Amino acid sequence: MTSDNHLKFAFFDDPLLLYNAMLEDIKTAQKYILIETYRFGNDPIGERFRDALIKKAKQGVEVKILIDSWGTAVKENFFAELKRFGGEVTFFEKLKVSLDFLTKNHRRNHRKLLIIDDKITYIGSANITNYSINWRESVLKLENNIAVHFKKIFNEDYLLSKKIFLNKINYTRPVRVGNFEIIRDIPGTIFQATRRRFLKIIKSAKKEIIIETPYYLPGSRIRRALFEAAERGISVNIITPEHSDVGLFDILRNKYLGQFYKHDIQIHLYRPNNLHAKLMLVDGETFIIGSSNFDYRSFRFQHEINLIGDNKAIIETIANHLEESKTDCVQFNYDYWKRRPWTLKVVEWLLVPIRHFF
Repeated sequence: MTSDNHLKFAFFDDPLLLYNAMLEDIKTAQKYILIETYRFGNDPIGERFRDALIKKAKQGVEVKILIDSWGTAVKENFFAELKRFGGEVTFFEKLKVSLDFLTKNHRRNHRKLLIIDDKITYIGSANITNYSINWRESVLKLENNIAVHFKKIFNEDYLLSKKIFLNKINYTRPVRVGNFEIIRDIPGTIFQATRRRFLKIIKSAKKEIIIETPYYLPGSRIRRALFEAAERGISVNIITPEHSDVGLFDILRNKYLGQFYKHDIQIHLYRPNNLHAKLMLVDGETFIIGSSNFDYRSFRFQHEINLIGDNKAIIETIANHLEESKTDCVQFNYDYWKRRPWTLKVVEWLLVPIRHFF
């Protein structure tokens, strides 16, 4: 845990260290524990969290969990004992059969939060599951009053999952707390708060943009903004896995990598395991960390949440993480890319019409 100007924080990119820290904080909870996640594993990690939450519920601590029904593998009976002692568990948007099956069912809650007792907040990229135990993640723990604001956001999400109508503008309005800004997004084809904020930050860059993301497939406006940044002489670096956990996505992404290379954008392909971190660092002065991927699906179809800040100690920690990521990468090879098989190029073109669903 690092302290800077009365702010205590910790940064985690190792899931095992993260889970142990989260479980320790859960043990010390006195008033409430709120968990919002895309994936909650029906596995040893999921069981450790569930059992820890049952103990706290028995002690009279309020426990609420909001899980996306598409992303998770657990069923409601997994939490039967937790509910018996007063814990609440809600599954966000169960799958529906309709004429618009694909579009409607892609509107997922992709946010990842743990909030405890008005004083502890975890925000970042990691789910709660064995599935990603060896992945490289990015999660920030804060110990300050920003937890109160995240609690309010969580409660709004919890109400939304119960089908109570919420005003879209109020639901996506940025929340400013000191030098931090919380940005939220909800599904939409026109009003995309996260994409709009990312664009503004990219266009304001003066020296350097570093983006770390597991799924790199930005739309035309962000692509153009990155191209223009590189043309202005700004160093633009993308860190993304050579092979993610979604093979078809990698094929589609690879179709566009040549464009970025030709615009002097550096592509670093991470090789060990899977990189699942979601970060942006601009000019060594502004960081963004949270749940958003850098792709169509995240901006268009998912409920996301991110934190923007300029805290120097946090920026230094994130910068060190990014440099470490680069050491485990290989540079994109344009000549090799040009020689990829024609059959692969055909598959790339076949995937283009459904790119929004990856």
